[in-house]
Amino acid sequence: MRALTTAPQFTFPCRVYYEDTDAGGIVYYVNYLKFMERARTERLRHLGFSQAQMANENLLFVVHSSQARYHAPARLDDELAVSVQVEVLKRASLKFYQQVRRVSDDRLLCEGRFTVACVRADTLKPRAMPELLYAAFDADVQDFAGE
Repeated sequence: MRALTTAPQFTFPCRVYYEDTDAGGIVYYVNYLKFMERARTERLRHLGFSQAQMANENLLFVVHSSQARYHAPARLDDELAVSVQVEVLKRASLKFYQQVRRVSDDRLLCEGRFTVACVRADTLKPRAMPELLYAAFDADVQDFAGE
């Protein structure tokens, strides 16, 4: 287990579309959670793992808990950078720290912490991450520690 690591940060670019905004023209608060979910999914894909393939292997990742703090609004057509950083790596769960920043001024718009559990798709009971996936996250932690 690694506690409070400073694992490498992965950044996923996205843009604010009309559908992401509320009547006031700013990003509706829950959509920041969607942006962060997409970034975590792309982080897995970048490591070589697709959620569809993992589901076929009886593995799902489910959000156990989430916490978000909003700092400033994003608006229509803003380009965003959504970061993903592993804070804690365990055999059956990960804790992520994420930020959503506006690219034009690097302003922090939202930050969140998420505990994601690895579960069996058929029973939704906890299970250990496959060794290759755990090793991929662990290698990131090791690589960053060595820099």
